[in-house]
Amino acid sequence: MTADQAETQSNHSAKNPKDSYHLEEVLSNDDKKSGMNYDRVDPEVAKYASEKVIPIDDETNKRLKRLIDRRVLVIIVFTYFLQALDKGTLAFSSIMNLPKDAGLVGQQYAWLTTCIYIAILIVEYPLNWIIQRVPIGKFLSFNIICWSIVLAMHALCKNFVSLLVVRTLLGIFEASCQPIFIALSSMWYRRDEQAQIVTYWYVMNGFQQIVGGLLAYAFTNITSGPLKSWQALFLTYGSFSFIWGVIVLFIMPDSPMRAKCYTEEDKKLMIERVRSNQTGLQNRTFRKEQFFEAFRDPQVWAYGLISFLTTVPTSGLGAFANIIITGFGFTVLQTQLLAMVLGSYIMIVCLSSMYLAKRYNQTLLIMTAYCVPSIVCTVVLMTVQNTSMSTKVGLLLSYYLVLSFWAASTLCMSLLTRNVGGQTKKATATAINFILWATGNAIGPQVFQAVDAPRYIRGFGAHLACYGVLFGVMLGLRFYFIHQNAKKAKVLQAQEEQKDVELTHSFDDLTDMQNPNFVYIY
Repeated sequence: MTADQAETQSNHSAKNPKDSYHLEEVLSNDDKKSGMNYDRVDPEVAKYASEKVIPIDDETNKRLKRLIDRRVLVIIVFTYFLQALDKGTLAFSSIMNLPKDAGLVGQQYAWLTTCIYIAILIVEYPLNWIIQRVPIGKFLSFNIICWSIVLAMHALCKNFVSLLVVRTLLGIFEASCQPIFIALSSMWYRRDEQAQIVTYWYVMNGFQQIVGGLLAYAFTNITSGPLKSWQALFLTYGSFSFIWGVIVLFIMPDSPMRAKCYTEEDKKLMIERVRSNQTGLQNRTFRKEQFFEAFRDPQVWAYGLISFLTTVPTSGLGAFANIIITGFGFTVLQTQLLAMVLGSYIMIVCLSSMYLAKRYNQTLLIMTAYCVPSIVCTVVLMTVQNTSMSTKVGLLLSYYLVLSFWAASTLCMSLLTRNVGGQTKKATATAINFILWATGNAIGPQVFQAVDAPRYIRGFGAHLACYGVLFGVMLGLRFYFIHQNAKKAKVLQAQEEQKDVELTHSFDDLTDMQNPNFVYIY
């Protein structure tokens, strides 16, 4: 289903009480006749939203998008880059004698990654509740400043306990980052743009590997002075992130309605741009029925499972990347530089999968296809012995290609932003998604047991099982969307008079299941 096809569908109700897609509970008869239901529309949105569609020509649309990109997208992308860079410091410092200097033994190093995601697991839903109700730009700035201070404090740590404390705090303050970006992506961008937007900030995971590899190479050469190389790394990254957090406080708008950097006319048009999303823009009212609907919706759990099944391999491969590459027989400095190649491949995977999904309008099939190299190369890593230079190179290339499954992780997030309607439901779905995401990240490093080094056969075996289940979930989700779209089309065919051609109720905070005109993208 294409985004364009989805955007041509309108937002209203079906009258048949026997049909699961009915809105008698959320719209009165007067509302259906007169226009927007102001009891459901957010007051700030209502001040700028028109009753009916305001046509926006292509030139104006491009101009508005450029305005948004230059401020909102730049902030999102660079903030995510810093978060990924800050989170990756542990992997780079792992071969800068941090484990030895802190006296880490056994699984203690793995727990320094796991504790971050246990913290995220605990605070994720409260954070999503807060995100729906506070000025989102200022809340983002607050968290950046807090995590930058915690990151700099890593340099003071001298044992496992102190590292465990600061890593846990880092997880708490970084937990809001991705949910905020999901909210911002759906708030500022149209459905047909959101896959690209999510990919642009998610691809920073790869870019940080490139920049992080270069910087880590430089810090590794610090062999004298009052600071050890890993201490200088944490202090530098923490200081830079603090400065960026202060900048975000002053330049990041909380919403299109509160964006003082744009004219009143442009703000109205920016809101009009996202009317056709039919997923809402902002609403601070907690709706109990939407909360429970999120738990009943199969797509919500499918997104969560995809996140879990991709983050188990991601977190393990990320935390142990440099250790695994060093195990192939490369030196410490070579390993730091080879991490740059790994980052380049992650960027290629994210950008190419986004392009193909947009080009062929088959997001879930593209996600499935990109998992095939991961399966093949994991088998290679488990079966091929490192006996010569050629096998060393082959194993390294296989390790890179294993990361192909990143396409599924990135595109899954874009499906969540585009296919879940209703602000309470979206907040709940995002929380469920990131709780399972955090669970996968917490488990991932633990499947790489110290006794299995350097090949980690059991760890890669667990990854292989994840890819197999992932195939089934993605194909099942595709068939579910096909069925739901057909079901909605049948409802509308029988009740054409209920089509909301003017998109009058687009900001009425309706869920995708309450709205029979909502078409799922897959």
